Amino acid sequence: MPSTLTEAFSWLDWIALGWFVLSWAWYYEYSRRRQRNRRCLAGIMHGYRYDWMKRLLDREARIADATIMTHLERNGAFFASSTLLILAALFGLLGATDRALAVVVDLPFAVHEPTRLGLELKLLLLVMIFIYAFFTFTWSMRQYNFCAILIGSAPLPNESGVSAGARKMFAIQAANVIDLAANQFNYGLRSYYFGLALLSWFLHPVLFILSTLAVVAILYRREFHSKTLRALTAGRDLRVSFRGILQDDDPLALDKPAQPEEK
Repeated sequence: MPSTLTEAFSWLDWIALGWFVLSWAWYYEYSRRRQRNRRCLAGIMHGYRYDWMKRLLDREARIADATIMTHLERNGAFFASSTLLILAALFGLLGATDRALAVVVDLPFAVHEPTRLGLELKLLLLVMIFIYAFFTFTWSMRQYNFCAILIGSAPLPNESGVSAGARKMFAIQAANVIDLAANQFNYGLRSYYFGLALLSWFLHPVLFILSTLAVVAILYRREFHSKTLRALTAGRDLRVSFRGILQDDDPLALDKPAQPEEK
């Protein structure tokens, strides 16, 4: 039984692990910087959240706003509870490493003669990823709780003593808090994506490298070049056009009166 890391992992395993860590860190920093100066989901959604908070200040009944916030918080609660179940399963695997090792050996395309220490370290890395996901999801839930309190404390339309500048500042900062909550939720989802990529390491380190690259490519396309982003942008910028799934149909034609059929 190997007792050192050099015996547990081959040089290809270390390259795959380094690629995984660098890819995650690079994409985190890249997306954080690019959302400041490039059209992306985070930037577009901030504009919609700011519009939401401005319109919230113009209405007295805010039941719908509180319902939306509850729904957003519930999404984080669902993933947080799912993460706990995943962690329980992973700790269970750590307690039955011999049986898990036998299963990995029988997998097609698996690395020949996997070691127990290597398997345990891979499981521990998965545990660390999902612990991080749990903390991000629960922090997102708390921030959505703060947003609900902000909605309850928002000044009423006819409330005297609140200037227009104070109302605008409230809308800006409320949108910023919602951005922070959504950002943490997004980090938790990324943990799931990269955690799924790490599963391929149990088969082969080359497959682990390719899976990590595929995850980064999927995240990049969805956040910076997806059809959803284009549709959201078209809702705020008349210079951008998007017709949706029915590419051959003009959505503006739906507002035109139907022409009588010729006999």
